[in-house]
Amino acid sequence: MVPDSRPGGDAAIDPKSPERDDLSVGFLLGLLVGEGHFGGDGRQPQVTLRMHVRHEETFNWLHRTYSGSALYGPYHHGGRSYYQWSARGRYLREEIVPLVQRHRSLLDEYTAARFDTMCERYAIPRESAVASPDA
Repeated sequence: MVPDSRPGGDAAIDPKSPERDDLSVGFLLGLLVGEGHFGGDGRQPQVTLRMHVRHEETFNWLHRTYSGSALYGPYHHGGRSYYQWSARGRYLREEIVPLVQRHRSLLDEYTAARFDTMCERYAIPRESAVASPDA
């Protein structure tokens, strides 16, 4: 698979993918809590998720459902075989950060701190949203 042709996820943002519902949002949040990384390269923030190639269907779903994201791989080195999904740039700031912020109360303390640190380090504005009652 080749990298997404929209580096940095700066393509037009699809505010509501046809497959995106509460379950899809919850699934993304669970993946980010369990396997995700909130960070950046010093110049721009990035949320990444890296898992074994056996999870290819999950990565394809992520890329379809969160269409401004990028999917890379499969990579094979150091005895590992994996895909990497990422959200950067405008898509991260306008879609992923607000989504995570809306449901921030569902994050454990460690994950919330990683998210907050990324937002502070890269000056990403966040609304002080409260999770929806049905979240």
